[in-house]
Amino acid sequence: MILLNKKLVRQFIKRKLKISIAESCTGGLLSSTLTSVKGSSMIFNLGLVTYSNQSKIKVLKVPKKIIKKYGAVSEQVCKYMAINVSKIARTNNSISITGIAGPGGGTKKKPVGLVYIGIKKGNKTIINKYLFRNKNRSYIQKATVKKCLELMLGIFK
Repeated sequence: MILLNKKLVRQFIKRKLKISIAESCTGGLLSSTLTSVKGSSMIFNLGLVTYSNQSKIKVLKVPKKIIKKYGAVSEQVCKYMAINVSKIARTNNSISITGIAGPGGGTKKKPVGLVYIGIKKGNKTIINKYLFRNKNRSYIQKATVKKCLELMLGIFK
């Protein structure tokens, strides 16, 4: 994971790109992973940890009715998070994360390990759905961050 974050920061610096992040279940781990890299201040604009539904509504302007209808852990909420953090930070690139890191809180429909990652590049936003089988909270958070870094590096290919 350490090499991925350095590689991503280098790619963003090289292309003069900025990034913003809206995290929920990772609690700031992605932001921390990126900002641990020397030079990240050139690319990292804003990182928000919007853990509660209230913060998603108030800070990220996710419509309350969307959370009510689909739940905080959903493709729809993840998309609003990615688009709106990008607007707030005035960046063309953003990442959003919402999921259930466990060990509790899962249901049959939305089990522990379910994570949505939103990648916004320019006007295009893609939501990716993952189910990490390991039920360990720390594992799920780290695996999610690794997946985010891989997805972002993938946009340069």
